[in-house]
This record gives sequence, structure tokens and C-alpha cells, in this order.
Amino acid sequence: MSQKPSLSLVVPAYNESARLGRTLAGVFDYLAEQPYAAELIVVDDGSTDDTAAVAERSFAGAGRTEARVIRVEPNKGKGHAVRTGLLAARAPVALFTDADLSTPITETPKIVAPIRAGQYDIVFGSRALDRKLIGVHQPWRREQSGRVFNLVVRLATGLPFWDTQCGFKAFRMDVCRPVIEGSVIDRFGFDVELLYVAHLAGLRLKERAVRWDDVEGSKVTLRSGIEGFLELRELRRQARRGVYDEAVARARAAAARSDARAPLPVEGSAPAPSDASPELVSSERRI
Repeated sequence: MSQKPSLSLVVPAYNESARLGRTLAGVFDYLAEQPYAAELIVVDDGSTDDTAAVAERSFAGAGRTEARVIRVEPNKGKGHAVRTGLLAARAPVALFTDADLSTPITETPKIVAPIRAGQYDIVFGSRALDRKLIGVHQPWRREQSGRVFNLVVRLATGLPFWDTQCGFKAFRMDVCRPVIEGSVIDRFGFDVELLYVAHLAGLRLKERAVRWDDVEGSKVTLRSGIEGFLELRELRRQARRGVYDEAVARARAAAARSDARAPLPVEGSAPAPSDASPELVSSERRI
């Protein structure tokens, strides 16, 4: 029997055949250097190209990392794909990242280590906390619209965060599973919904500055941005109707367990408060 993974990495993908092979090769190289066992889950969100085949071919280089593809038909949206992958995760910590690796996979310790140490339940990457870490910026119009969207998010939800949309988020699954199961938004606004429901449940959330580069071929369009504002309105309506009440109650109960604040064991390595390299630790101190 294979060793249970300590980290599940979820990659939602829609028509990503052109770059997914390079992405997964980089992920496998990174995971091969880690002392813990990991699994990788690619969720093919109804692609019309050969995204799934490209992913499966890349598994030849997976080494000791377990890898699989979950196919969703028809296309249902990134939010649905992320939830599908997270709920299939077997590790105590699950992370999802965009298929373009706009946040380098080497930033993983920044958001995974605080969860393993028992300090937080959700840690997510942010481009807003330290913009010096952005190497390649988005086009000016997209960057400004993103800032406006996050300002509206703060006003509409009360969330105290500055970047809810960065596609690099990690979850302590024993506490966060009810939040993920209770979320219903399938497209652009799914990040906000996950954080909002977790915030309502009183979970421990941390926004953390990460490196980030804009990569050509983004699936974010003007239409998806408009849909995001509409989904914010729907989020508020659903909260008023009690759609999230059960998820909030279950997440609170999970967080109240005596072991819910305990550090998580890392299979295959000695217990440690952080898996960050010395270079990452020193860079985090400068943030």
C-alpha cells in the first residue's frame, strides 16, 4: 500500500493542453525534492482539447508522487473544478494552484507550513500585500479592475483581505471540508465564497504575500469579471436565506474539537514547525 500523502495539490484545468505539460513537470520536480509524500489531482473541467491526455502523459515523470485526472463533463467552471479536486484530496492539507503557475510552486511552504504548524486553517496567497513580489504585472486595466473588485468584496462581505482572487490557497481539510461541501458558486466568485463561509464559521484565515507573474493566456475576461460582481450579490442573498448555515455550523464543530489546533504530522520527515527552505524563511522575514 502506498504511503498516505501529507499534501494534496489540486490543479483545475480548462483547455490547458498547451502549457499543462510544462506546469506538471515543474510540479513533479519540486515535489521530488520534498521529504513528504504528495498527491497531484488534475481536474479537467470539460476541456475541448486534449488537456486530460497531456496530463496523463506527464505522469510518467511523477516519480513517487501519486497523480490522477478527474474529468468533469460538461464544463462547469473553475469553482466547481476546485471543489471537486479538494473533496477528492486524501492529505490533511490540500492546496490548489492555477495551471499557469503564476505563483511559483516553490512558494508552497509559505502557505502550507503555517497550517501544518497548527496556526491557521486556511492560508492563501496575495498579490496585494507586497507588490514588489510581482515580477510581471497584468495589463493596467485588468490590474485596476482587480483592485476595484477586491474593494467591493471588502465592502460587500466584511472580509478584511486585500486579494481574494489569487489562485494559490491551502486548506486544513479536517476543519475546512464542511466549508467546501457547502459552497455553491461555480465560477469567478468561488474564492470569495470559500473565504466568506470560512470567515462566518470563525476559522483562522491568513492572507500571505507571495511571488506572482502574469502569464499570457488567462481565462479571466470582461464577462467573467462582470459575473464576479453578480455573484457577490448572489452570495449576500444566499447568506441571508441561510444557504450556508449548515456548513458554518459543521465547520465550527470541526474547529472546536480538541485536536483541531494541533500541528499536523508530516509523513516521511521529522516533525518541524515549517518546511520552508532557509532562503524562503529569510525572504519571508523581509516581507
